Amino acid sequence: MREGSVELEGTTQFVDKHLEKFEEIFKMAIKEAVTNELKTNYVSEQKSLTSNTQQVYDSGDGGSKHSQHNLKHSLKTTITISPVPVDLKSGPSKIGLRDLYNEKRPTNHYEKCTLFVYYLNKYNSKDEIKYGEILSCYEEVNEKKPSIIDIVKNSIRYKGWLEPGREKYTTKLTISGENYIKFDLPSTGIN
Repeated sequence: MREGSVELEGTTQFVDKHLEKFEEIFKMAIKEAVTNELKTNYVSEQKSLTSNTQQVYDSGDGGSKHSQHNLKHSLKTTITISPVPVDLKSGPSKIGLRDLYNEKRPTNHYEKCTLFVYYLNKYNSKDEIKYGEILSCYEEVNEKKPSIIDIVKNSIRYKGWLEPGREKYTTKLTISGENYIKFDLPSTGIN
């Protein structure tokens, strides 16, 4: 387990039963590491271990290798994204984010996130926006931060206002998103 992989072979019932035991072992190991004040070293080691861990379970009849098929279970990873400092204040050549936010009045996280990407693209001349920069925008306007990965992913998939960036955890504004902010949110006279 310290190397990051566990392999179980047997029936589906056997594998499921032991999967629960392994989850308990992982939970106990995390608690033990925290109480021994190894939190910092363990967390970085655990992130690496968790992102590279995949548990493969074989199920079949009587253990015959030829009649088995693989069931894959992977550990769920939690990704923490922190705010990234970015200039959101008004200046001689740009409006401040708070002013634009108050004028456009977005009502849900999809609109807010798209507005923030629009602002960073148009007023800070950023082509690709880091998720952490979007979180800084939430802080600037004093709004509750959502699960930014889910909001961006769903904005891409269902709204079409954003698209994936070239780097991991970055996004870009689409023409549809730009049009939505310019024309469909309350008109401000700012484009």
